[in-house]
Amino acid sequence: MKNNIIKDLYKRKLIEQISSKNLLNYINNKNIKIYCGFDPTNDSLHIGHLLLLITLKRFKKYKYNITIVLGETTAYIGDPSFKKNHRKQINYNKINNFKKKIKIQINNILKNKKKKIKILSNKKWFKKTKLINFLKNIGKYFKIQYLLNKNSIKKRNTKYGINFKEITYNLLQSYDFYLLFKKYNINLQIGGSDQWGNITSGIHLIKKKYNKKSYGITLPLLTNKKGKKFGKSKKNNIWLDKNKTTPFEFYQFWLNIKDDNLYKYFKQLTFFNINKIKKMFKINNINDNKKILAKHITQIVHGKQETKKSIFASKYYFRKFNKITLKILDKLYKINIPKIKLKKNYKEIKKILIKLKISYSKSHAHNLILNKSININKKLIIDTNFLITKNNKLFNKYTIISKGKKNFYLIYWI
Repeated sequence: MKNNIIKDLYKRKLIEQISSKNLLNYINNKNIKIYCGFDPTNDSLHIGHLLLLITLKRFKKYKYNITIVLGETTAYIGDPSFKKNHRKQINYNKINNFKKKIKIQINNILKNKKKKIKILSNKKWFKKTKLINFLKNIGKYFKIQYLLNKNSIKKRNTKYGINFKEITYNLLQSYDFYLLFKKYNINLQIGGSDQWGNITSGIHLIKKKYNKKSYGITLPLLTNKKGKKFGKSKKNNIWLDKNKTTPFEFYQFWLNIKDDNLYKYFKQLTFFNINKIKKMFKINNINDNKKILAKHITQIVHGKQETKKSIFASKYYFRKFNKITLKILDKLYKINIPKIKLKKNYKEIKKILIKLKISYSKSHAHNLILNKSININKKLIIDTNFLITKNNKLFNKYTIISKGKKNFYLIYWI
């Protein structure tokens, strides 16, 4: 089974860069151990991390030894790779809390109940590392020009430049790989394509210290509709934490991806074999395949029960709205979908849109209504001074507000 993992990654277009083509032969005959790192710079991972997590699930399926490093120390320094300006400093207490939440997410997604996948924090070794020893034993292997020539650094906006703290990030991540190689015989690091410079520096350090071969693979980045990378600091992100992006919203995201990306996502994010995917695209229409993809990925991240609830909510919001009963609305309210409780004295539509976080100001709400973006119980609102009345309350208890055709919010009146 191990023989096929790299070939499978190639077939699925999951390898962006590879440090050595020999890895294809090496992985067939030798014991490869894999490591992947995540910096806890927020309290949740997002869909930009899904390619990595699902690829780790593939390695797990093929029985490879996997270690994950949560970079508490590197998160404190901040990765400058391809950033236009300096990262905001995060304090250690926050990073520690972020780490705990992300560890739970990773364990859930990778089904790591028996803890066969080690999850370590690099703070464990960096708190024992003395600065002078680090500079003497590690820093000497890195020429400044070598670091400045990394694409991840060269593309930094010249307006902001790069400071010494940020330059050290590359050394710190290199040290992670070196130490894991030394202590656990880990010899393959995987990451997103924006991590290529950091990964190759780790390979460089291992070569200098031990004159031994290690490897790196990067995956393509999952990008938003504008072709930009998802980031932990971005607004309107699609998070893996159900309290930040509900399973319903997560499911809807995959239903609304560009048609052009559908086949690619099937190959990269599902566990269907390539022949089955080809057959599905011959037999099914695009919308049916989007439902299959949305269900598959939502189950990986949120489990079968949350996925089932999201499909139920989607059915009544989009296809069977005219068949909604009070019993169904009560059931929808219990589902983890965008919802809010409001007192009955809330009447002004603009204030309600702000309360729901559909709008960030009254003028923005005003423009959304003028642009015919707001519906109440599936009826378009064109009056910018609209007031909610009993007529807009289903069973005198609920109101469904939608922004466009895809974003729904449930109000429970108290």
